[in-house]
Amino acid sequence: MNDRLESNIVNTPTQLLRHVVLFNFNDQATEDVVNQIEQKFAVLAKELNVIHDFEWGINNSPEGLDKGLTHCFLVTFLSENDRAAYLPHPKHKEFVEFIGPYVEDVTVVDYWTK
Repeated sequence: MNDRLESNIVNTPTQLLRHVVLFNFNDQATEDVVNQIEQKFAVLAKELNVIHDFEWGINNSPEGLDKGLTHCFLVTFLSENDRAAYLPHPKHKEFVEFIGPYVEDVTVVDYWTK
């Protein structure tokens, strides 16, 4: 077997811990502020090595079941220890403090992939 292929197979985790964060911004959140929040979350994901992967997007579901939640951020961890290090991390707390005045509602769901 190709060493590179074998290495990829060995390093592929069987399960991933997904941390789903959904935001609804309030009236104080201007377009500029929302752009800053998007950028700050992406930078946070690059700065913290406990984050395995990160992606985000803006809701475009035609079903109308979003309850006002507009932004979805998906943070992926390899372990519960990584998530446990992330949540109280000073950079994460700084991010949460920054967004506080602009968030109307937030929903967080964590799950292990199957």
